[in-house]
Amino acid sequence: MPPVLVTDFDGTITERDFYQLVIDRAPAADCWGEYLSGRLTHFEAMRAILAHAPTDEATLAGMLAETRPDPQLGAAAAALRRAGWELVVASAGCAWYIERILRAAGVRAEVHANPGRIEPGRGLAMELPRASRFFSAQTGIDKEAVVRDALARSGRVAFAGDGPPDLAPALLVEGGLRFARGWLAGELVRRGLAFQPFRRWSEIAAALLG
Repeated sequence: MPPVLVTDFDGTITERDFYQLVIDRAPAADCWGEYLSGRLTHFEAMRAILAHAPTDEATLAGMLAETRPDPQLGAAAAALRRAGWELVVASAGCAWYIERILRAAGVRAEVHANPGRIEPGRGLAMELPRASRFFSAQTGIDKEAVVRDALARSGRVAFAGDGPPDLAPALLVEGGLRFARGWLAGELVRRGLAFQPFRRWSEIAAALLG
């Protein structure tokens, strides 16, 4: 079976999280404290934030660019594909913006994320992916289950992430195939666990192909 790279999206493929851009425009949308205190699930907090997203196309298009995806994303993903790697995006965010950003970069990948649509008066209406075989009531997508599935199919699986939902899946792969930055990198350092740091997503592809 081909090797598999399972990667987070917000803050990993992109420099900025889409949900944070929404909070910047509508500070009242910030429900993150309620998630951290346990009063909301990760999915509920994300859904509440994204409900404040603008609904006009011009503003949304600008926000997609403001996430600042790696400029080398398309070329790096294509290089992985040519080398036989399978690319899987696993995200607790919304497929609405993930698929548009990937498409704009010319990236072909298997995407597991929460479905959603833009609705007047409801912003970006995100829903639980109840039909997904990786369904999680807490985050929408169970990234750990995505990585376990990859491990069952392939003898070489890498994972890349940056946030708290990425810890469990990161722990499933070998240290040399574990890529982290941000919160995840700090937590792995605290635990004394091996990983490969990165600044841009294309550095992950370069390391895997090197």
